[in-house]
Amino acid sequence: MRWIYLKITLLLVLLFTSCSAPPNNVSLAAGIPSPTPFQPESATGSNSLYAEAAPTPLDLPTFTPFPNPLSTASSPTKDVIQPEYLPPDITAPAFTLATTINPLTGLPPSDPSLLSRRPLAIKVANYPRYVRPQSGLTLADNVFEYYIEGGLTRFIAIFYGNGSDWVGPVRSGRFFDENIQRMYQSFLVFKFADPRVLTYFEQSDFAKYIVVPSMKACKPFELMTTRHIEDYNNSYFYTPNWNDCIAKNNLDNNPPIFRSGFFNDLTPVSTLQGTKIVTYYSYDSYNYWQYDPASHQYLRYQETHDTRNGKPEEYQPLVDNVTKGQVHASNVVVLLAVHTFANTYDQEDEVYHIDLTGSGEAYVFRDGIGIPAKWTRTNTNQPLMLTGVDNSLIYLRPGITFYEVIGSHSYVDQRNEEWDFHHDTP
Repeated sequence: MRWIYLKITLLLVLLFTSCSAPPNNVSLAAGIPSPTPFQPESATGSNSLYAEAAPTPLDLPTFTPFPNPLSTASSPTKDVIQPEYLPPDITAPAFTLATTINPLTGLPPSDPSLLSRRPLAIKVANYPRYVRPQSGLTLADNVFEYYIEGGLTRFIAIFYGNGSDWVGPVRSGRFFDENIQRMYQSFLVFKFADPRVLTYFEQSDFAKYIVVPSMKACKPFELMTTRHIEDYNNSYFYTPNWNDCIAKNNLDNNPPIFRSGFFNDLTPVSTLQGTKIVTYYSYDSYNYWQYDPASHQYLRYQETHDTRNGKPEEYQPLVDNVTKGQVHASNVVVLLAVHTFANTYDQEDEVYHIDLTGSGEAYVFRDGIGIPAKWTRTNTNQPLMLTGVDNSLIYLRPGITFYEVIGSHSYVDQRNEEWDFHHDTP
């Protein structure tokens, strides 16, 4: 076993070739480089990941930094198309108003009328463990998981071309959620928040898109009578009530314009397999995704207890209470992002600011393979774009994409087909 710091594994992508052969042509790269300082990525090359091409040379090309026009996640941004900043050799995908294909999944919507609305970004609890099974995670378009505090994580699920009557249990907001609200131009649904967070949200330019239980004139939150847990952890967003809330509160429900064209059924060929992706956030929170070649899906398994005092890891399938099926994703993307504190007071309470502006390191898993990559937020009001080390656009498999957000100081142990990511923050 060799420990590989995330910052140097981008070099492994230079072993990739590009074609559309089936996944059984994938083989493990011969040898793993020993830990070395971060090497910059290439800004040369073409959009070749999915096209027939000669093998990539093993020498490192010259690096040209990507433009980084964004400041911090707290910068005010209007819901308009920003000037485009793209890596070299990337042709900007089109900005379009969705009509027949959901730009967040590459699939037709479950109901075409859903594309005529503003997306919903809904906070979903993962702890205490007895809140499981959650509702709606298999019916979202995109889901982000990120560290909150106390060794725990939380989900934020985006619903646009699909929907679920029940979503939750809904829990409190965090500063990170601003990234999601702005990227998806969505309503942001959460159950209250720390006063520092709530005050910031209420004074922001997206305050009109905040949805909390105290919303006037309607009640989009309901208790699920079939869940026998205390009310505090039994608060669900009940979407059949939502249209009435929109009307009574005169909310702006106009659909956003999204950049589209990021999905493709063709399987890229990689010398790096990725059939099991483990994300270890803490003693209390860890999970893995197991690739199922029959369905082309990654299936989610969640911890059942902590690993303190030498206790072994134990998992069970994470199930959706609505569909009764196991939580799954066509794509699993690990994002490295800077985690910081605004001051000592925030540090003592673990009130994190997680920066998803500019660009950062990523790892993309689809069809049983792994692709070291780079995430770029070229526009504050658009979802992330993923590119390879050679700047080739990475196409995702149509379907749900699940993002695991970890600290920029994290590391990975890559063994055969398994990738073990270990979350770390300053």
